[in-house]
Parts: sequence; C-alpha cells; structure tokens
Amino acid sequence: MEATLFAVAGLLGILVAVWALVPAGRNWFARKFSSPNRLRWTLAGLGSLLLLALAGCAVGRTHPSWLNTVVVLAGAGLIIACLVAPAFRIRYRVAAQPRRVLAIGAHPDDLELACGATLAKLSDAGHDVRTMVMSTGSKGGDSRVRVSEAAAGSDFMGAIAVQVHHFQDTNLSEHGQEMVKAIEEAIEDFRPDVVITHSRNDYHQDHQAVHSATMRAARRHSSILCFESPSSTRQFDPSVFVDIAGYVDVKIHAVGMHRNQKGKPYMSAERVRSLAAFRGSQVKTTYAEGFEPVRLLGSAVGEF
Repeated sequence: MEATLFAVAGLLGILVAVWALVPAGRNWFARKFSSPNRLRWTLAGLGSLLLLALAGCAVGRTHPSWLNTVVVLAGAGLIIACLVAPAFRIRYRVAAQPRRVLAIGAHPDDLELACGATLAKLSDAGHDVRTMVMSTGSKGGDSRVRVSEAAAGSDFMGAIAVQVHHFQDTNLSEHGQEMVKAIEEAIEDFRPDVVITHSRNDYHQDHQAVHSATMRAARRHSSILCFESPSSTRQFDPSVFVDIAGYVDVKIHAVGMHRNQKGKPYMSAERVRSLAAFRGSQVKTTYAEGFEPVRLLGSAVGEF
C-alpha cells in the first residue's frame, strides 16, 4: 500500500514539475492565469521537492523520519496548490454577440506589442480575431524565425488565422498598392466588424505605410481603430480604451515569444507593463490599452 502511494505521489510530482517547465506548459500557464510565473514556479518547486524526497526514501530500506515528513508536506502542498490554482484564472465575460476583428501590423511583433492583451481578451470573450502581418521583418532579423514567431504569437493570443505577407520591410511605402489589394481581399473574405491597425501618428515609415494602405483598403468600413506602437509620436491621442486587467502577463508573454528581437528596450516586460499602467491611469483602472478611433460604429463594436 505504501509503495502504491509513493508511486502515485511520484507520478503526480513528475507530471506537475514537467508541465510547469516545458514550453507548452509555460504557454498554457501564461494564457490561463494571472501572475502565471509565480504559480508555475510554486508548482514546479513543490513537484521537484516531492520527487527528491521520494528518491531519498527509495534509496534504502530505512530512511530518516524527516523524509517522510517532507514527502507528506510537499504532496499536501502540491494538492492544495492545484486546488487553489483555479482562483487565479483570468476572468472574462463571454460576449452575447461575437464580432469579427481584423488586426493589421507591419512587422511580426507589432500586434503583440501594440494590442496583444486586447486581442487575447477579445478571443477569450468569443470574438473571431484574424491577424495580418505585412512583412517578414527580414531587415531586422531572421525572416524564417520571425514568420514562425508571428504565427506562434497570433496563435497564443487566440487568433483563428494569421496571414504573413512578404513585402519588404523598411520599404513598405513602395508596396502601397499591393498592400491595399491584400487588405481589401482580407476584408472581403473575413468581413470584419472592426479593423485595427497602426496610427498615422508614428515615426516608423513602415507603420505609416500600413496605416495609409489600411485607410485606403477600408475606406468604406464603418469602424477603424489605431493602436499605439513603441514608435508612436507624442501626437498619439487615444480616446478608446480597453481594460486589460488580468491580461498584462499574457501580453508580456506574447511579446517575449519574439525571441529574435530579444534585447530591444521596448520588448522588455517593464516597458510593456509601464505603458499599460500609464494608459490605465488615464481611465482610472489598473491597466489598459489605448486606441485612436478613425471612426467607430457602436453597434459594430458591441461588447468589447
């Protein structure tokens, strides 16, 4: 009987510790829980402690009584942590009337940096989110890696589809007509209720080019929002805000998935959290993402 209990406890410890440490497990914790790293490391630590204590007990026929105590405490702690974990799940309301949202960015990491929390929240609420990336970012990194990261980031945020185009970054303005056509085709196919893209108040030439192409392609569309990029100018003036309480760590993790860009100041967790806190303070909440409306039809937005 004792051997069976030890085997079950050992299996539990292995499963929890491994799941908390492997990439798929890290993504799962980040997408499902607020303060995911604290919870993940607690479970990994307790699981590892349980395994070490069980290994000590298995060394010989006799073992110190304190090892049994460690096994009991670690096992009990692990069970309690698993039972308490649901209390830290991200809370969201399912929309009564789901909408379709098309988000368009210039480079593979733009959407995560600008509106990653909003897109994840919309997806959780039941809205259909589709993303478009107009370049592979070859001038700023390894294009093959960045395409893969763009797909992984969109999937993590909950997008139902991602489309990455191969227009040359840093020169997107030279591909204006081709981008307009690509965006028009996406709008015709997806028929989004809301289109989200770069602001015209942005220093980056590619961001300006994508904004211009989107305005032309969506010239008959009723609801267009513009997001904030790290290169936004001081003229960026949001008047539409999305409360992202519970989703800041989701955004940080999504940005961190773009490892090819690791080391750039605006990719840091501190910078992402600080901007979310600043926009939150403007609307008297903890964290928010801000958007400039080009035009916005209330019935198209629904329950954002």
